[in-house]
Amino acid sequence: PNPLDRMRAEHTSEPVVDPPKNASQLTYELMNRDSAILLAKEAARHGVSVFGFVSAAGGAPVLPSRYITTKREAEAVVAREFPEMRGVFFRPPFMYDSSRTVTIPLAMMMAAGSAFNGLTGGVLSGFLGAAGTKPLKVDTVADAVVEALEDESVSGPVEVPKLEVLAERAWRKSML
Repeated sequence: PNPLDRMRAEHTSEPVVDPPKNASQLTYELMNRDSAILLAKEAARHGVSVFGFVSAAGGAPVLPSRYITTKREAEAVVAREFPEMRGVFFRPPFMYDSSRTVTIPLAMMMAAGSAFNGLTGGVLSGFLGAAGTKPLKVDTVADAVVEALEDESVSGPVEVPKLEVLAERAWRKSML
């Protein structure tokens, strides 16, 4: 169910739709959009001042378009419906980590795609989506998230270049 409908239903006599009862009912809308909106609603209810959402740099040829559209919908709704919270929307590319060995060869392929895309002046960016963006280690993104949530000047979408800057800033702090 759309959490905005649920929010409106709480203030009217409209029936509230029950959440899915099994995994076959899970959708991009539920997992990407609705869960983020429900968490933002709870955070706002408790007076949280900043809300971080890990979105995505873009879709990819192998992903349904709903994957990225539902992430962008979540960002837009959280920004619009909860202006009292500083919304920070992290848009990482494909993330990899040695603890998940399957991600290493995928990251290598995406790094090659990113390099090729760069050599062609980004002509394939629209087609490749996040697959044409340099992958980042999970730890790099995590460091950037923590750094951004601490920095009150960071809000809105945080794209890959800014993620790298924030992660480097966090790394430098850890060296002091």
